[in-house]
Amino acid sequence: MRLNSLSNYLNCIVSPSFSLTRCAVCEAPAVVIAVHSQTIQIPHCPQGWDSLWIGYSFMMHTSAGAEGSGQALASPGSCLEEFRSAPFIECHGRGTCNYYANSYSFWLATVDVSDMFSKPQSETLKAGDLRTRISRCQVCMKRT
Repeated sequence: MRLNSLSNYLNCIVSPSFSLTRCAVCEAPAVVIAVHSQTIQIPHCPQGWDSLWIGYSFMMHTSAGAEGSGQALASPGSCLEEFRSAPFIECHGRGTCNYYANSYSFWLATVDVSDMFSKPQSETLKAGDLRTRISRCQVCMKRT
C-alpha cells in the first residue's frame, strides 16, 4: 500500500514472514470518499477534492462457510490499489493463515454506456483479461 499522502493517518502492521499488511485508518483531516467509473477509465475527484490513490472497485468477498464482508461503494475500502482475483486470506489468532478455494471476491464490473440499462450478458474471462472488466476508482479527500 502506498502511504505517501496518508502516512500521518494510517497505523499499519507488517508481518515480514508473511508479507501481510493490516491497516486501519485512525483519523483524517477531512471527509474521504471513493468514486467509481464503471469503466476502465480512472474517474476524476469532484471539484474541491484531492486524490489519495487510484484502484479497482471492490464490492465484497465470501469466505469459508457462510462468512463474508463488504462495504459501501462510497467507502475508501471499496477501492483497492491492486487487483487480485482472491484478495483475502484468512488468518487465525494462533499465527496461521489459510486460503480457501471456496472463497470468492466480487468486483464492480465495467458497463458500456449503450448497455447500461439492458440485461447483462454472461461471459467467461481468461486470467489475463480480468482487468478489462473491472471498474476503476479513485479515493478522494475534501480539501480543507
